[in-house]
Amino acid sequence: MAIITPDIEIKRLPYLSTSRKISNLPLLNQLLGAPICYYRNINAQTQYGGVIAWGKKPSSAKAEAFAKRHHLPVIRIEDGFLRSVALGNHAPPLSLVFDDLGIYYDATATSRLELLICKQLNENELQHIRGLINSWRLNRISKYNHAREYTDALPPRYVLVCDQTYGDASIEYGLAKASHFNDMLEAAICENPDCAIWLKIHPDVVSGAKRGYFDIDKLTKNPRLVLITGNVHPVSLIEHSQAVYCVTSQLGFEALLWGKRVRTFGMPFYAGWGLTEDALPPPDRRRPVALENLAHAALIDYPRYINPETNTLGFAEDLINWLGLQRQQLERFPRQLYAYGFSSFKKQLIRRFFQGSEIRFVRRLNLIPDDATLLVWGNKPVQRPDSYKMKGIKLLRLEDGFLRSVGLGADFQIPPLSWIADSRGMYYDPSQESDLEHILQTSEFSIELINRAQTLRKRIVEHGLTKYNVGVIKKIEPKPSSNPDDCIKRNIILVPGQVETDASILAGAPDIRHNMALLRAVRTTNPEAYLIYKPHPDVVAGLRGKGVGENEAECWCDEIILDGDMGDLLNQADEVHVLTSLTGFEALLRGKRVTCYGQPFYAGWGLTSDQAPVPRRTRKLTIDELVAGALILYPLYLSPSNYRIISAERAVEELNAWKINPTPQKLSFSRQIARFIHKLIKNK
Repeated sequence: MAIITPDIEIKRLPYLSTSRKISNLPLLNQLLGAPICYYRNINAQTQYGGVIAWGKKPSSAKAEAFAKRHHLPVIRIEDGFLRSVALGNHAPPLSLVFDDLGIYYDATATSRLELLICKQLNENELQHIRGLINSWRLNRISKYNHAREYTDALPPRYVLVCDQTYGDASIEYGLAKASHFNDMLEAAICENPDCAIWLKIHPDVVSGAKRGYFDIDKLTKNPRLVLITGNVHPVSLIEHSQAVYCVTSQLGFEALLWGKRVRTFGMPFYAGWGLTEDALPPPDRRRPVALENLAHAALIDYPRYINPETNTLGFAEDLINWLGLQRQQLERFPRQLYAYGFSSFKKQLIRRFFQGSEIRFVRRLNLIPDDATLLVWGNKPVQRPDSYKMKGIKLLRLEDGFLRSVGLGADFQIPPLSWIADSRGMYYDPSQESDLEHILQTSEFSIELINRAQTLRKRIVEHGLTKYNVGVIKKIEPKPSSNPDDCIKRNIILVPGQVETDASILAGAPDIRHNMALLRAVRTTNPEAYLIYKPHPDVVAGLRGKGVGENEAECWCDEIILDGDMGDLLNQADEVHVLTSLTGFEALLRGKRVTCYGQPFYAGWGLTSDQAPVPRRTRKLTIDELVAGALILYPLYLSPSNYRIISAERAVEELNAWKINPTPQKLSFSRQIARFIHKLIKNK
C-alpha cells in the first residue's frame, strides 16, 4: 500500500529550505524521507534533491529564485487534508502534501494532485478507499480535531455555509474573490427557501488568530441565519445538513465524503470533477470522475503521514484511527469537570488525562454546582452539606490502571501510564456494579475486538509486563518435600501479599482479610505444595506498613521472595492464590490456575476458582473477553512522551520500552516533602 505519490520517488538526497521555520518543522525529515538543511548551510560537495517551498506563500519566491540559480527542482509542501488535533498555531502537522508540479489549491496550473485524480483505480484501490471513507465517517474526523461536536438541537432541514480566513491563498488561487462569499450566502438563502441557513465561522477566526469574510454583527440581524461562532467540530453539522455551500473551504471535500450535495463558488481542488455544483467553469483539464478517484488521490496518493504513536512515516489509516481515538476520549467526559481532594502531583495528571475537558479544582464540596460531574480518587466517601445526591451531582472515581508504570505508585515519583474513570462505582468494590463489571456483564465482544485482546495479551506476556514492572529475575528451585517417600514434583503456588489497609481488601475480601490468614489457608489446603510468599512491593520499599503477623510468614511458606520480578515469578508458578491482588489477573493472562479468596474484578466469570462467589456475576467469559473489557474498553492510556491518549497496544509497547530503559525521575522539592510526610505518618 503506497503512502507517497507513485510518480514522485522519495529521494534519499537531502533537501534545502530558504526558510528557517520550514527547516525546523518537527517531523519534516520523517515525512521527506531525507534530511532538510537551511540553505545558508549549503555544501558545494553535496547533491540535493530539491528546494522546499511552502505552497504559494510570498516566501516561496525566495525558494524559487534559489532553486533556479542552483538548477534544483522546487517541491511545494502544504498541510495535508487530515492535519492534527489542534490548530496550526498549536501543533505541527501530522500530514503534508508534496507537489513537484504546483500545489493543489492553485486552479490556474496543473498540480500533481490533479494528475493523480485522473488515475484509473483497480479493484483493490477502490475497496481500499471505500474502507477509508467509511473509517473517516466512523471516527468522525476533520482537518482539525480539537473542538467538541455540536450538541444543541439541529433544525430538521438546514444548509451549511462555510466562511474562511481572510486572504487565504486557496481563495485567490481558487479563482475566487471576496465578493464570492456574499454570492454564496445569497445563493444559499434563495435556493433553499424551506431550509434554515447555518453559517460556520472558521476555527482560526473563532480563536481570534485571523478574521473572516463576513461581518458577524451585520449578519445577526438576518432572521434566516444561524451563526456558528463557537469552537465547534464540524462533523455533526455536515452530517445532518441538506447541502454544504463553500467558496474553496476544505469542508466541501469533507461533505463529499459524507455524501452531501456541495455548491462551490470558487474552484477548490475537489470542484470541476462532476461531483459538485460549481458557480465557476472548471479548467479544461478537469473531467468528471468518481468520488473514489478524488478521495484516493487526496487521502492516499498525494499526502504523506506521520504515525503519531511512533513518530515514523505511516499510513492514512494510522492517523485516522489515532485521531478517532483522540476524538472518542474528547467526547467521553463532560465539557466541564470538578475535582476534589487531589494533591498537586495528581492535579497535573488529571489535566493530562482529561485534556478534552475544563478542570476546576475545589477545596470545598459546597462550591460544586448542581448537576456537575465531580472527580474523586478511589472509593472514598463524598458528602456535601446539602447532600450531593439530591442535587444531581455525578461522580467519576479515579484509580490507577492495570498497566501502570515502571516503579511504584506509592513512591510519589512515578506518574501512571494508565488510569480508570468509573461512573458507577469502583472495580475493586463488589458491593455495587462498576463500569468494568457492566462492560464484562453486558458487552457484545466483536471478533475484531477479541483478536485485538488476544494479540495484546500475548504481547504483555512476551514482554513480561505487570502493573509496576519492578524486581529482579529469580529462579525458583523447590526444595524436596518433607516426606522422604514423596518423589512427585512439588506444585509451585505463588501467594502475593497485599497492603492490608488497601481499599480492595476492605471492600472485596468478605472473609479472609489478612495476608497471614490467606497463607495459612493455602498451606492447610495444599500441605505438600511449594509455597512462595511475595510481600507487596510497597511494603518491601517501606512505603506501606506490614500486615498483621507478617513477620511470621516463614512459618507458613517454603520461600519468601522480596524483590522478584512478578512476570518472571508468574511464568514459573503453577498456581496463584490471592485475596484481591491484581497478580491473579496477571496470572490468568499467562494461563495459570488462580484461586480467589476475595472478590476481585476478574473473579466470578468462570476463569477462577472462587472461595467467595459474587452472585451478581452470571456470565462466563473467555480470557480474551476479560482482557478486552479490562485492558481495552475500560482504561485511559496516556503516552509519557507526548501526553496524548494512546491505544492499549501502544501503551504496552511504551511500557516495555520504559522497562528496558527506565529513566530515573528527579523529585521536586514539594514531592520530596510529600514523600517524607507520608513515611512519618506511616511509621507512627
